[in-house]
Amino acid sequence: MTSERPTDRALPHRAVATWLWLCTALLLGMIVVGGVTRLTGSGLSIVRWEPIVGALPPLNGSEWERVFALYKESPQFRLVNSHMDLDAFKSIFWWEYFHRLLGRSIGIVVALPLVFFTLKRWIERRRAIVLVGIFCLGGVQGLIGWLMVKSGLVDAPHVSHIRLTLHLVTGMLIFALVLWQAVDATWARSRARGLAEVSAEALTPVRRWAMLVTTLAAVTVTSGGLVAGLRSGHAFPTFPLIAGYWVPPGMFVADPLWLNFFDNVTLVQFQHRLLAYSVALAVLGTWLSARRRPLPNPARWAVRLLVAAVTLQITLGITTLLLHVPVWAAAAHQGNAALVLAACLNLVHALAIRVPHTSEAGERLRSREGPVSPSLSMGRNSASGSISHSGSGTSSIR
Repeated sequence: MTSERPTDRALPHRAVATWLWLCTALLLGMIVVGGVTRLTGSGLSIVRWEPIVGALPPLNGSEWERVFALYKESPQFRLVNSHMDLDAFKSIFWWEYFHRLLGRSIGIVVALPLVFFTLKRWIERRRAIVLVGIFCLGGVQGLIGWLMVKSGLVDAPHVSHIRLTLHLVTGMLIFALVLWQAVDATWARSRARGLAEVSAEALTPVRRWAMLVTTLAAVTVTSGGLVAGLRSGHAFPTFPLIAGYWVPPGMFVADPLWLNFFDNVTLVQFQHRLLAYSVALAVLGTWLSARRRPLPNPARWAVRLLVAAVTLQITLGITTLLLHVPVWAAAAHQGNAALVLAACLNLVHALAIRVPHTSEAGERLRSREGPVSPSLSMGRNSASGSISHSGSGTSSIR
């Protein structure tokens, strides 16, 4: 049973790759704008979720008064911003409005070209299904965002730190999934050819380090959501000590014990720093492992990019603490966290494809139209270097 062959024209391939990179850039911007919205206290300025009508801002004085009156009923206004006038309200309104507008715009930028490329058969069926799933996840992310905002409209003048973390992690997940598709559409075929010249024994140790760094980075991002939600950086603006201690007291005062890992400001700050140190050590291990092995140039550059991204992230984290969490530094720290995750995934992808050293497989790879789409597998069998090609124009590691 044969499936449709991808087009052999260069223009469709470039168009799809460019579109995916545009979506990736917009998602990165969304993560940064979300950080600024949180840091400026703007997230609770719009107290209603109106996916369609809310696309338009207030257009006259009476509409501004109506929106401001709704905000005055919120706990944030009553308990924190009761001194705020309409002009001051507008300054926080616009950040939250732009954050929501950017989300809507990304949905359109994803949906319309996806329909077009699918109808034109410029995207492999498997990739189209994945992208539809990502689009649906974006809709779920909008709902999570509203549930987060809603948690700050009841009694407390702030959102639930658990829901904020879920919102951040879901946003990072969507960014990572789209980035993977962009990287795959751009470089899968050339990277497969480069890795065909490297033995599985040389690749396996670096792959394991890459997977370890990616896992630690993802956990650290999750921890960062808790730090942001609990304002832990404001509580301990010192480095390297936390309130004068390497291991601060008061980390396990809540009952039950497990609750401390999510709700205890001191422990959340401590574990975030500990995870950051772990990422740094894992990146060092990755770099040392890569230096000793004959990796192709794309993989070597991926390692260097990862080292640079993590170095910058640690620098931004320390700067954010010592300067008492200024908006620019904290927003840059959140945005660069996405770039660290991107660097991790780029390295994983650069090491993911194995092509056997056989003339038949080489001829099959050269004769394929469109990019190779790897289905990543880091299990024991992937080290054997065998690869199978499906009729849909994708390849999966076995």
